[in-house]
Amino acid sequence: MAVDQGGLSAPELDDLGLPEVVDHVALARLYGEPLFAMPTDLYIPPDALEVFLETFEGPLDLLLYLIRKQSFNILDIPLADVTRQYLAYVEQIRKSNLELASDYLLMAAMLIEIKSRMLLPPKRVADGEEAEDPRAELVRRLIEYERMKRAAAQLDQLPLLDRDFIRVQIHNDPTERVNHPDVTLADLREAWMDILQRAKLNSHHTITREELSVREHMGFILRSLQGRRFVEFEDLYDTTRGMPVLVVTFIAMLELARECLLEITQAEAFAPIYVRLAYQTA
Repeated sequence: MAVDQGGLSAPELDDLGLPEVVDHVALARLYGEPLFAMPTDLYIPPDALEVFLETFEGPLDLLLYLIRKQSFNILDIPLADVTRQYLAYVEQIRKSNLELASDYLLMAAMLIEIKSRMLLPPKRVADGEEAEDPRAELVRRLIEYERMKRAAAQLDQLPLLDRDFIRVQIHNDPTERVNHPDVTLADLREAWMDILQRAKLNSHHTITREELSVREHMGFILRSLQGRRFVEFEDLYDTTRGMPVLVVTFIAMLELARECLLEITQAEAFAPIYVRLAYQTA
């Protein structure tokens, strides 16, 4: 007598309607309980297994699809073939959704009417003009629908907000202004002392006499700052030319700052000091 893990014998399993489990593998688990056989009382809604082979936006869309699929001339539609295929599709959707098929049945009736008018002798028209083709109104509607459908497809290809791109939102409060720390005399003194220390490393014992011009060095500084947003304070000084040149350059920089031609700024305390022009050239 075979016994499963739960301690039930084969006759007891037969009484419960469950198959005898040999390898202890269930078909599925329902709410944590093993399921050894498929249930026989499942309810499947009628529309649960509905399959749509083609989806169309209306009767004109279906008719245009049949014409373009077979490369028919839209100005000379073979109504017999198109109507036969159209009715076959309408018959499929009529079985599943009669309300949806009503619009398509109306178009099918119009196609049959146009075909019947083509089989009849044309009506006489005065002044020797040709009788109007019964398909003319249908062709006009199809051409207009295709034009609108093509325009809608082109519009759909345009970038769309929240689909193709996201608008970046930046909070900009004009009343808020970042105030950078002002450069104090002590900061300038420390920066100047650093320049002097570096100059001493390149000092020479040659004695020369050189006439230096503060205005000339002011022009040199302005030319050095042209086209550059910021220049570090130390980069304005050439430590290889000796102490007199450094002093004159420093005085020229102070003179330019006094005349509001350049700005001396610092991002934060103890940060490097930068120099920039205080005006924009044309």
